[in-house]
Amino acid sequence: MAQISIAPAGFPVMQEKGRSSLYFVWRGVLGDPVARLAAAVLLLVVLGGLFAPVIAPYDPFEANPALRLQPPGTEGHLLGLDNHGRDILSRLIYGARITLIAGVVPVLIGALISIPLGMIGAWYNRVGEIIMRIMDVLFAFPMVLLAVMLAAFLGPGLPNTIVALVIVLVPYNTRVVYASACQQRSLAYIEAAHAVATPDRKILFVEMLPNVVSESIVYSCTIVGSVVITAAGLSFLGLGVQPPAAEWGIMTSEGRTYLFVAPHMSTIPGIAITILVMAFNLLGDSLRDSLDPRTRLQLVRRDRSDSSPERAN
Repeated sequence: MAQISIAPAGFPVMQEKGRSSLYFVWRGVLGDPVARLAAAVLLLVVLGGLFAPVIAPYDPFEANPALRLQPPGTEGHLLGLDNHGRDILSRLIYGARITLIAGVVPVLIGALISIPLGMIGAWYNRVGEIIMRIMDVLFAFPMVLLAVMLAAFLGPGLPNTIVALVIVLVPYNTRVVYASACQQRSLAYIEAAHAVATPDRKILFVEMLPNVVSESIVYSCTIVGSVVITAAGLSFLGLGVQPPAAEWGIMTSEGRTYLFVAPHMSTIPGIAITILVMAFNLLGDSLRDSLDPRTRLQLVRRDRSDSSPERAN
């Protein structure tokens, strides 16, 4: 819907109502065939995990020792069987659940912690110094090394893996939110809120939050792929999810012993991890481009040119 405002020369001009970030994300993903393919892959994995009991041809723990290590294409077992005679396709479908949980949940929890930390740190200078120095200490450790150290300290298991990954992710997301909040703090709408004596809590979590959260969302989408690999790596090392659970990292680890006898045991879940990580990375890149101000300007200009009277005629 258009709004009328007064130009400096005193003539009324039409201004287009501001578009929401969701609009640009939607347009950006729909206009990018690679992003559409990545979203379709992620949707397929999510639906496979949710409806695994219906889709999977066998129970993931059901073993047939007579068919152990049989290759893909074995009758009734499209992707073959593992060293215990369990159907790899069924374990792959069920394993999507744990793999997604281990990759997505730490990112969500980390964002919920990082957003208030980064905003409060940017608003209150002394508190911000303390918060960012603590984050710098965690930054001193490489991501994978810190995750391995925390997982070894906390012990194996999915809950401990999630806790370790959350601790690893918080410093990175907090820095992103902190930098964005520092930029927002100096803008005119924050000064206007100060001028009318708006409480700090309302400025932070009502006025500033919508302008900061998009940065965290984009970063979170781009980091999910790395978290999936890290979680799978922890399971591969025996520090994450434990056997006999159906998880892609465990499946890859179990197959390394039989790599020269039955390479499909490791390669199939390894390929699944690769495809999932690529889908998250490609979709994250599309979201980042969609929220870029230059991309937004191009979309607005394109919309205006498409809706112009000359174009319509």
